[in-house]
Amino acid sequence: MKQDSNSAAFSHLLLSGTLVHEGTFVELQQKFGIYIQPHLVMVVSVDRYPDIASGKSLEWRKNVGQQVVERIEETVHIPFLWNWIEEGVLALLLELEEKGSETEFNRKMVDMAKAIQLSATSIDLSVSIGIGRYYQDPYALYQSFLEARKSMSGRFFQGNQLIFHCEMKRNQKEPVINPFNEEKAELLALVKIGDADGIIHNLKRLMEKLAEACHFNEDMFKTEVVSIVLLMSKRVMESGANATTILSNNTHFIQNLYHIIRYDKFVNAVCEYAMWLTEQSEDSHLNELTPLIQQAIGYIKENYLKDISLNEIAQYCCVSRYHFSHLFKKEVGISLIDYLNRMRIELSLSYLEMTDLSISEIASRIGFDDANYFSRMFKKYMQFSPSAYRGACHRPKLVEG
Repeated sequence: MKQDSNSAAFSHLLLSGTLVHEGTFVELQQKFGIYIQPHLVMVVSVDRYPDIASGKSLEWRKNVGQQVVERIEETVHIPFLWNWIEEGVLALLLELEEKGSETEFNRKMVDMAKAIQLSATSIDLSVSIGIGRYYQDPYALYQSFLEARKSMSGRFFQGNQLIFHCEMKRNQKEPVINPFNEEKAELLALVKIGDADGIIHNLKRLMEKLAEACHFNEDMFKTEVVSIVLLMSKRVMESGANATTILSNNTHFIQNLYHIIRYDKFVNAVCEYAMWLTEQSEDSHLNELTPLIQQAIGYIKENYLKDISLNEIAQYCCVSRYHFSHLFKKEVGISLIDYLNRMRIELSLSYLEMTDLSISEIASRIGFDDANYFSRMFKKYMQFSPSAYRGACHRPKLVEG
């Protein structure tokens, strides 16, 4: 059913909290000819609306909106106003009698929400509903609207046809976030070597752990994931990638990320962006190498944790050891063993910077069987020991002034 302009304008003033700038509540009731006094807001959101509306005509979208309103009018038997606050999301402003007991009142609101959901199924739509608190003062109704919207943050994780009540979220303790430094260090190491399968696997697993650690608090979860994206970006820029391109894309990506309303789509978007970042970190001269040497480097990145030898890689590339060794050093500039050791040392940096793992544990995680040999190689390439490097990373910086 089409909404008249007076109802739309009046409900907008209530939802936005700008009523006080236009006049008294009674004056505006008389001005618009509307004598409902709402006390509570429900937000009705069509589940998966961006997906089901994709490619549909404007006429289809209008018809769906009218059908949703008609189902609500058939279901809700108390005075109310309504307003579309965005495509696929409707606010109901409900006029209610005295509450009675809080528990009983909240149960009635949930029952009303269930009835709306049941009615929506008759037109093959699934809706989720957020319920704000009751306010006697009409000037405070916008608070109920804000509470209803915020209560639906759990929808990000949990799925469709759900009901959320802001009262359910009161007095929840803020979760204490596990830093997951070891997992982050491993992820950054995989980004460094461009292990696509490993990145996706570890990133999905890390996001699952973060969701649980955040107690499925959407805002906190998204903030934690954004910090991981920034860590990956920093490591990629340190490898020599174009900082301007990455920072520009980061800004756009993070803005879009906060607007994603489904966990599965959020995870896919983060994984796709991680792959793009990884591509930026690849050696700039890699495409200039012959296919045989590219093949060898790919094999090294997949098997660096194993005790791989020059003979093994030469056989993998179907050439003699001598020919392969000569060709690798000619194209890459260093020997294969030197390349492998340098790569492992670079991978160790994330663990030294971000974790409390022992030198022996780090050596094992990057493919060195002997911690002493790892320390010698580290000092050879970095000019100081792993312990000294870790100490420099953790040393407090002087504050100027």
